[in-house]
This record gives sequence, C-alpha cells and structure tokens, in this order.
Amino acid sequence: MTTPTDRNRLGEEESAYLRAHADNPVNWQPWDETAIETAREQDAPIFLSVGYSACHWCHVMAEESFEDEDIAALLNEHFVPIKVDREERPDLDRIYQTICQRVSGRGGWPLSVWLTPEGEPFQVGTYLPPEPKRGMPGFGDILSGIADAWDDPEERPNIEERAAEWTEAVTGELQEVPTQRGEVGESVLTDAAKAAVRGADWEEGGWGDGPKFPHAGRVHLLFRAHERAGRRLYREVAGEALDAMADGGMYDHVGGGFHRYATDRDWTVPHFEKMLYDQAELAGAYLAGYQITGEERYARVVEETLGFVERELTHDDGGFFSTLDAQSAAESGEREEGAFYVWTPAEVREAVAGVDEAADGEAPDTDSGGDGPPDTATLVCDRFGVTEAGNFEGATVLTVERSIADLAEAHEMDEALVRERLDDALAALREAREERERPPRDEKVLAGWNGLMISAFARNGLALDEDWTDPAADAMAFVREHLWDGDRLSRRYADGVVKIDGYLADYAFLARGALDLFGATGNVDHLVFALDLAAVIESEFWDESEGTLYFTAEGGESLIARPQELTDQSTPSSVGVAVEVLDALDHFRDDDTLATIAERVVETHASRVAADPLQHSSLTLAADTVTHGALELVLVAEGLPAEWREEFATHYLDPCLLAWRPPDEERLAAWVETLGLEETPPIWADRDQKNDEPTVYACRSRTCSPPRNDLGRGLGWADRML
Repeated sequence: MTTPTDRNRLGEEESAYLRAHADNPVNWQPWDETAIETAREQDAPIFLSVGYSACHWCHVMAEESFEDEDIAALLNEHFVPIKVDREERPDLDRIYQTICQRVSGRGGWPLSVWLTPEGEPFQVGTYLPPEPKRGMPGFGDILSGIADAWDDPEERPNIEERAAEWTEAVTGELQEVPTQRGEVGESVLTDAAKAAVRGADWEEGGWGDGPKFPHAGRVHLLFRAHERAGRRLYREVAGEALDAMADGGMYDHVGGGFHRYATDRDWTVPHFEKMLYDQAELAGAYLAGYQITGEERYARVVEETLGFVERELTHDDGGFFSTLDAQSAAESGEREEGAFYVWTPAEVREAVAGVDEAADGEAPDTDSGGDGPPDTATLVCDRFGVTEAGNFEGATVLTVERSIADLAEAHEMDEALVRERLDDALAALREAREERERPPRDEKVLAGWNGLMISAFARNGLALDEDWTDPAADAMAFVREHLWDGDRLSRRYADGVVKIDGYLADYAFLARGALDLFGATGNVDHLVFALDLAAVIESEFWDESEGTLYFTAEGGESLIARPQELTDQSTPSSVGVAVEVLDALDHFRDDDTLATIAERVVETHASRVAADPLQHSSLTLAADTVTHGALELVLVAEGLPAEWREEFATHYLDPCLLAWRPPDEERLAAWVETLGLEETPPIWADRDQKNDEPTVYACRSRTCSPPRNDLGRGLGWADRML
C-alpha cells in the first residue's frame, strides 16, 4: 500500500525554496496535515529541514546530503522528511530555532530538527556534513543512530522524555508572559542608547566582532535619544554604523542595495544574498541619518537602494519580491557565492574603457605614476580597493578605500571631475555586470515584507522625492488585490497562488505601511486599510487575559507553542511595530481600545524591556512612544507644498503621526463617514485652514501650537516642546 510519503511532493508547491528540492531522491513533504498524520500512523519520527532560497549552507547541505542516494534511503525508510521555507512559515522557524539556540547556544539555517509525530523536538542542529568533519558529526551517522534509538524499547522512553522537556522549555520561553507587570521607566530610551554605545565597535563601526549584521533598530534608538537628550555621542555611534555599512562590501556600490550581512569585523566580505526587508529597514535608517546630519551621501544611499528595489525586486503589477540569491554562475560554469558582484582589475578596465573614450578630449594616463590624469580604471581601482590579489577568492568585493577628496588631491584633479568620472564608471560597471548570469530571484510576495518596503518608499517619498510614493502605492494595491479578502490577510502570493494565513508581522508591518502611505499622500483609503488591519490585530492576535499580542492568530494551526515575537531578528519585532501602529491609529477610532492594547502590552513586557532594551529595540521604541507620546502633525491641505517637503527632508520626526485633513467640511464629513465614526475625532476637530492656505497644527504631549502656514515654524515649536 502506497502513502503520500512514498514520493517527493514538493513539485506541487509554489515556494522557490521547496521546488528547488523537488528532484531530490528524498521523499520530501510540505508541512501539512497529510505529512503529520502519516507520521502518526506510521509511528515514525519527523526530520524537519528549515531553510530559504538564498541560504548558502542550505545549498551546500542539499548538494552533499539531500542529493545523496544512501542518505535519501535512510530518510525515506526511517523518517517522514518535511521541508519548510522559513520565509513562508516563520512560526515554525521561530519555535524550532528557539530550541536549537537554547540547546546548542547557536542557530541558523539550514535548521535540522528531529520531532516526534506530535511535533515535539528531541534532536537539533544546523548544517551537518554527510560524514564527520571538523568536529561535526556526520549527518548519515546521526540518522542511523536516531533510527536505531527510536526502535529500541529501552532508548525510546529517553527520546520521549527529552522531547517533553524541550517542548515545555520552548513553550515557556515563547508563549508565557511575565507574572509581574509594570511601567516602563522614563529612562528606557537613554538606557537603550547607553547600552548601544557600550556595545559599539569603536574601531570598525556597528556592533559585534563579526559576522556584522545591520541593526537598523539600534540606529533609530540612538538617533531618537540624540534628538531627545542632545548627546552628540549617540549621533556619532549611529553615524559610524551607517558609514561602515555604506563604505564596506555589504553595500552594492555598483547596483545599490545591501547584502544580508558582513562575514568579518571590518565589513569587507558580505554574505551576498539580498533580502527585501534589509533594503526597507536600511533605507529608513539612512533617511534618518540624512535628516539629522544633512550628509548628502546618506540620501544617495537611500536613492540607490530604492532604485535597486524598483529595478530588480518589483513585480510587473507592483508587489515586491523577496530575495536575490547569493550564488550565480561563474566563468567556470559552477554556481559560486558572490560571482555576480566581484571584480578583477582586468574586468574593471574592460568595463570602463568607454568612459575614457567619451572624456572631453583628455588623454588619461594609464600609468598612475605619470604626469597626466589617471585613466578611469585606475580611479575605480584606487577608490574601491580592486587589486590583483583581491579580497575574496582571487577577486575583489568593492569597498570604499579612498575618499573623493583624497583621490582628487593625489591625482591633482578637481573633486567634481573625480566624482563625475566615478559615477560614469559605476554606470559602465553596472551595464557590464548585466552580461553576467544573474543570481536567482525568489519571486514570492510576502505581505509583511511588502509592508516594510511600502513604509520605506512612502517615508522617502515624503522627504526626498515625491515619485517614490508611486512604487509604494502600486505595491499596496497589489497586496490588497491578491492577499486581502476584505476580512483577513494571507501571507504569501507566488505564481498566482495565495497561501498561508497572515501572522502578526504581516498585519503590523502592512498596517504601518498603509499609515505611512496615508502620511505621504493624504489618501484616506490607506488610513481605512490600516484601521481594518488593526481591527484584525485586536480580534485575532490580542489576548486580553495575558495582556500580550501573539504571533499566530487565535484559532490558527495548533503547534507545540503559540509564540510571541518580542525581540528584533532579521525583521523588527512584530509586537513592537504593532504597539506603535495601534497607538497611532487610536486617534482615528471613537473608542480607546487600540491605545489600551498598546499600553497593556508595554506594561506586560516592561520587565523584559528594562532588562535588555537593546535586544528589544522595536519594543523599546514603542514603549518610549507610548510613554512620552508622538509628535502629531495635522496637515490641512490638498497637497504638500514644495517648501514643506524640504522641511520634512531636514527634520528627524520620530515618532510622528501625520494626519492629513481635508480643508473643506464636506469632504471632512465624508472621511468621517468612510471611517465609520459617529463624530469627528479630536485630531481633526475644529482645525480649519488659516488664511485659506495650507496649514499645520503641531501637537506634542497634549499641547498644540497655533495654526501655522509655515511648516518650519510649526516644527520649531515642536522642537521647543521636547
């Protein structure tokens, strides 16, 4: 008698990661009731492998083990092998990643977990070589050992006891809430900023010794604390982190956008995958850097990053794709990490030759030791450290090694000319790079990640270039058409197929995106959608008895734990983002339920935030917002005057609620009716235009400025109220 687990079922899935394993000899199953029920019926342990399409070591383990016939035979005979895309199922990943970190002290992908048929973990690991190597046990040996122990009447009780203990531990860590509730102290923001300063790498920038990860939340903590307290040190530490990332190899100097992380302390060699959420969060961090410092280079990073997303990660109909892989084909024909991005001096010379030919009659000196100006290739190699030896497997990851001013002085050139030649050279490098085989793209559209990116485009559309609001609006329209059924949100769209109930992250991130898009455009439809999403957060994710927000919806799939997402991981804490957006949206409700939820969640987790504010960056920011309040700007206008946009570009307004209001009462009444309110909410009431011109009302700490036609004067009043 055949069963569904007698064949590999991943060819029926839409996930690029799962489909990449559809031809493995392993009889992979998706995580579904069919696979789980088969494990129960056969009394077989589950082998769970969690990864994602751009994961380098996932590819390695697949090639070494999952394509091996002998290992496949072991898996097929003794286990129900299940493959999960962690980007589609972050709930499963969070649960089993937590136990891996708890047991082994580390986590990562591929995540390898052995479960009872009830889903309880009893063995965990990450990447495992097929044979013992460098102190790591061999995957084949582990499979044989577990299979023998599972069938051994003396060993099986030990496995089941360990599974019960681990399940209890992970349930306690992820699901339970503190018994003591309290208030977040007034100093929570400065406590977090001081912790960020203490943990900073003063020599290389950022945090940690390597690998170095982007920490956009910490940058915002420092900038908000700087604005609040005026301590220059906070601004300097945040700026050093931004400079290190923008100068190093984590930033794609040719095509814009950021790789996942740097593998070393000095930010030279990245892990080359590009994730949508990193582009979103870092675009926001660099916009903040520009608003605070006025450094044009930060604005340039933002523009190039958004340009990369619009060019390379955008669906024809508007949604944003998830990932570009780290690997692509090299000249050898083999897939290699970073092959698309690295350069040799010869490749640079060939790519930029046309720049010199187009120069204004200058005869460049191909020998940098000569008397004339150097050729463009020499400038590029000097600027970005391209050498024959390279810094990555015989080639060079571009990093900023010399400043424009230094190059100009060294070669006796005008700085503007150096910059012009380099800009032309980078365009030529980008054109030449397009001839290479591109990294594979994971084209699933995830609701939450799109919400993060919509926020980034909307905020930059408000402050830098109005045109950036168009990609945000297009993506929002795509998500609403394909992932929102009018009542509930689905997480994933791929190849026309919608799947997976939305998680708290999807609702919270998308609600914030919709609210930011309302702030950037004044289109009330975005505000209505944000409120619709908030209503589902209230009904499906809020647990009043526990005073917390859970990651999965009430009544969703029953797993061994119902997790909360309190700390920042690759993406911000969904609880933190939800708290801030609920607190903001409460202004547009005729009750105080949303604000009450926000306050209760902060009270519930106050002890966790106080104990480690840096690990809870987004929740710390949310707690600070709930405690101190946000700046409220009511914009009574039909559109944004050009001079107002300039003010938004030069003011860091975090936290800030932008509440557009129609100038005429008839349209205001229509908005109120659209929101389903019985009367005009206080944030809009009695706030008419002054002198029949665009008018701003600035409010902070329940105190409001007089109506101003000059946004700068309104913001100046707000600054004095800090």
